[in-house]
Amino acid sequence: MKFIVDCMLGKLAKWLKILGFDALFFSKIEDSELLVLAQKEQRILLTRDNGLIEKCRDIRNLFIESEDWPDQVGQVLNEFNLWGDVRPYSRCIECNAGLKNLPKSRAKNLVTPFVYEQADSFAICPRCGRVFWKGTHHKDMELKIKKMLRKGKKEID
Repeated sequence: MKFIVDCMLGKLAKWLKILGFDALFFSKIEDSELLVLAQKEQRILLTRDNGLIEKCRDIRNLFIESEDWPDQVGQVLNEFNLWGDVRPYSRCIECNAGLKNLPKSRAKNLVTPFVYEQADSFAICPRCGRVFWKGTHHKDMELKIKKMLRKGKKEID
């Protein structure tokens, strides 16, 4: 399932990518360009803009109800029954491409010596070359993901 997220929903787009979903996001894009891209790539438009929803015609879309990003993520996962498809840390949060595992030995010249010594595993984006590892922010992200997944499981049961 592929999404395109309007410019009012940057955190939603970021968290969909963190959870492993294909979510295009542009901080600045004209509505007409957004709609053309959504139709061309058969993406589901996620928006809080009623005017944009009215312009959708044949484009699948979802009006995002909440202003709170965890609720927004929950709404998307509920609406499209995606709770079982969550694959955290499998997509680049910058360019949206799928990540590839990077052997530690190959990461040595791509990260600082401190990061190389501290991290056990690495991933690389084959499109933009960004390297990912479980840094100091990882525990906080894991807690947020576990909280979302627990909440989602309760809503499903």
